[in-house]
Amino acid sequence: MKTIYIIFLTLFITGKGFSQSADEAIKKVKARLEKVNDYQAVGKMKTNVIFIKAPIANIKVYYKRPDKLRINNEQGISFVPKGSVNINLNNVFLNTEGFDIIDMGKEAKSGFRIIKLLPRDENSDVVLSTLHIDEVNGLVMRARTTTRDNGTYELQMSYGRYADFGLADKVILEFNTKEYKLPKGVTFDYDDGSKKPPTDKMNNKKGKVEIVYTSYTINKGVSDSVFK
Repeated sequence: MKTIYIIFLTLFITGKGFSQSADEAIKKVKARLEKVNDYQAVGKMKTNVIFIKAPIANIKVYYKRPDKLRINNEQGISFVPKGSVNINLNNVFLNTEGFDIIDMGKEAKSGFRIIKLLPRDENSDVVLSTLHIDEVNGLVMRARTTTRDNGTYELQMSYGRYADFGLADKVILEFNTKEYKLPKGVTFDYDDGSKKPPTDKMNNKKGKVEIVYTSYTINKGVSDSVFK
């Protein structure tokens, strides 16, 4: 999986649904995320994909601006859905000038501002992103991104000690299991006793990856060799 990186850019916004509120909400989020040049994080990852017996894994996450990210579990392999790199929040905010921004107003129950991002590039892999932003604290609480080739992904974030940097203590990624791809040479035992997933039952089912971070080491430097 790949979780959150950002760089500060001047924000050019067009589109029929633009409002000052949407502009300010995005600026608050960017103000937090731009504080992070790099980080190393430690946590646990729980993979919940139908029929797959996957244990909770200890993981290390490495990030370096602008777009380097790596997730290793204790065996050195990370099991995340193909294309999830496209939906991390920093990728979204890194390219905001390439999107038309539509302010959908506030969600009645939570009070979060809902903002839709539509790519101007018709060949973009991202078709639509919908963000639920806590304007008071400048944090993205939920994000849903539909991609051209890799399905739709939903992120939910919970914040704590590292909220000032826009880094979540807990991230939940949900996706359609038919988009879930195993790395080459890796096999799981499935609940039906086989070594191959029951494809017909994998389709149109929700999968979930949950990461709980124990700690972050922020802006202390990460070697480029980590990402090779």
